[in-house]
Amino acid sequence: MDIVPRIPIFVVGNLMIRFGGLTLQAYLFVHFKEKRTPDGEQVYFGVSKNGFDWEQVNDGNPVLWSYYGDKGVRDFTITRTKTGKFVILATDLSLSYGMLNQYNHSWTEAARNGSKCLSFWGSDDLVNWSEQKMIKLGDENFGCLWAPDIIYDKKLDDYVIHWSSTHSSNDFGLKGIYYSRTKDFEQFSKAQLLYQKEDSGVIDSAMYEEDERYYMFLKSEQNPGKIILMESEEITGPFKRVEAFDQSMEVVEAGLYEAPTAVQLEDGRWCLFLDFYGCSAEEQGYVPFIAGRLASGKFIRSDTSFTFPYGYKHGAILTITMEEYERLKAYTKKPSEY
Repeated sequence: MDIVPRIPIFVVGNLMIRFGGLTLQAYLFVHFKEKRTPDGEQVYFGVSKNGFDWEQVNDGNPVLWSYYGDKGVRDFTITRTKTGKFVILATDLSLSYGMLNQYNHSWTEAARNGSKCLSFWGSDDLVNWSEQKMIKLGDENFGCLWAPDIIYDKKLDDYVIHWSSTHSSNDFGLKGIYYSRTKDFEQFSKAQLLYQKEDSGVIDSAMYEEDERYYMFLKSEQNPGKIILMESEEITGPFKRVEAFDQSMEVVEAGLYEAPTAVQLEDGRWCLFLDFYGCSAEEQGYVPFIAGRLASGKFIRSDTSFTFPYGYKHGAILTITMEEYERLKAYTKKPSEY
C-alpha cells in the first residue's frame, strides 16, 4: 500500500472531529459475531450517526470473508491512514474450525501453537477491499498473535501495531503486549515487548492519544481479572496504572469483560465499550461506559443510552464522514461475491 506523507489533524470541539479536510460525524464498528458456525468469525460492519444508536450493514451478513490462514478472523482493529486509505487487521483464528481440529479444544494450545500472522485488508472507500493478506509479525519465539491494535505515532511519522502473545522468554506463560512499527503496511520492524504485567497475563490492548499523552486499555487476566488503564508520555512506554479507572471498574464483575475499544464522540466525551461474555453467545455484546476525559479515569456505565441490533463481538470503532456512512448503509453483497 502506497502511503504518501501527510499529517492528520484532529480537532475536537463545536460538535465535530476533523481529519485533514474531512468532517467526521458518524461511526463504523468493525466486529465479528460469537457463533458456533464459521460465518460468525468473519468481518462484520455496524454504523451509527451519533455513536449511541447502531445499525447493521449488509443486512447483518459478513462484509469480508477469510480464506487464508485459519480461515477465520476475530479481534479487529481499523484505522484511516494519513492518505485516507483504510486498513483492517485481525487475529487469524477460527474456533469453529480450529478448536474442533488442530487445537484439540484447548485455549492453551491455541495460544501456544496458533498463527504467527495477522490478517490484513486495505481499502480506499470502505466498500471495495483488497484481497486478504497474511502479515507475519511473529517468529518461532511467539505463540499466537491476538487482538491487534494500530495507533499513529506523529513523532516518528509511522504506525505502531501492538498485540498480545505468549513468548518463549517466559516459556510461553503469561501473555504480554508486543509491538512492531510500519510506515506503509508493507515493511515491519522486528517485534519488541511493549508491556508485561508482573503478576498476570495481559491481552486486548487498545491505545489512544489525549493531550500529548498515551492511554492504553488492557484486559488483566488476574489481579484484578478486569480491564485496567495505563498511561505514558511516550507511545512505547514506560506505562503506569491509572488508579482512578480501577475505581470505575469496581462495579464490573471480574472475569466477564474483555476487548476494550474506545472512541471520542462529537462533543469531546470518550465512550469505552467493553465486551461482555458472561452469558450465552446469542446475548454477547458490548457494554458502554462514558467519560469526559481519558486522563480522569472516571467512566460511568451507560447501557440505557445505547442501542445495538445484535451482540457485537471484539472489534474497533472508526469515525467516518456522513458520505461514508451513507455509502455503507447502502452496501449489499451477494453470497456469490465473497
